Amino acid sequence: MMRLADLGEFGIIERISRLLPATPKDVVVGIGDDVAVLDTSGPNYLLATCDIQVENVHFLRHGISPQQLGRKVVAINVSDIAAMGGRPRWALVSLGLPSDLSVTFIDELYHGLNAQAQVSGLSIVGGNLSQIKGPLVIDLFLLGECDKECFLRRDGARTGDAVLVTGDLGDSRAGMELLMHPELQVPEEVRTQVLAAHLTPHPQLAEGQLLAASRRVHAMLDVSDGILSDLGHICESSGVGASLDLAKIPISSACRQVAEAAAASPEEWALTGGEDYQLLFTADPTEVEAIQALVSQQTGAAVTVVGRIVAAPGMITVIEPDGTMKTPSGASGWDHFKQRKQP
Repeated sequence: MMRLADLGEFGIIERISRLLPATPKDVVVGIGDDVAVLDTSGPNYLLATCDIQVENVHFLRHGISPQQLGRKVVAINVSDIAAMGGRPRWALVSLGLPSDLSVTFIDELYHGLNAQAQVSGLSIVGGNLSQIKGPLVIDLFLLGECDKECFLRRDGARTGDAVLVTGDLGDSRAGMELLMHPELQVPEEVRTQVLAAHLTPHPQLAEGQLLAASRRVHAMLDVSDGILSDLGHICESSGVGASLDLAKIPISSACRQVAEAAAASPEEWALTGGEDYQLLFTADPTEVEAIQALVSQQTGAAVTVVGRIVAAPGMITVIEPDGTMKTPSGASGWDHFKQRKQP
């Protein structure tokens, strides 16, 4: 008997998609992307996405406050809308709650949900509740909108494109390391920075909208599974390959200090750690300087060229600092069923 672990998360999604009827004409983007894009015959496209957080899979209750959890649940959904250049509008929250959970926990959870919702310009308009005999479950369904002429998807990368990323990679993985090993000795400001990156990520909403409106970007998504895995999604959808220059991957000093304390590789964390919620995108090399200047001037965010798109479909090569070229094999990012990773 085939098990879910044999297929993996993306194999399961592909199998489900084959069980469903053909996509109707009003679905611009359907199964296989992080966000569905729907044509409701109005002036904008409707965006729809959802993301679930399960206790002991995505988070440990003793490792995150209810307010932080609420903020994170909203932020990771907003990040998907940001990666299309969209505007988040309305959210529905479904909760599976153990009956012995304190009422104060729910109060604080909703303080966090609402705080991040307000920052992101969206409203929580409803949801659903159920008792659950097991771990806490939070599922958020988010609706948004985008302009029909300048939204971004993952399948537009072109051979010769530069591969770019906003911000730094690896901080969230460093934060997770400190949650699992709080005894690690690092400066307090380092601990604060990486824990915030992991527990209360900041979706690149303004950056995504700016990049989409610029019409200089060919393909984009957010870094949720790790840059290796997420770049693989772009390549697979676009029918191309890519090379990554390891020396150019932006890694903060804080991440490097935590990795040193843990005797780990900060480069490995940056490549495969995931949950950075930065934007990964491709553009013509002649547009790079204009993009970097635009994003820096308007948002203050750094944009770094980390590689290029090549013609070899599906192949990603990592160029080491000494010039050695390696092709990663095996799991290169977060997969809900093929591997288990501590939250």
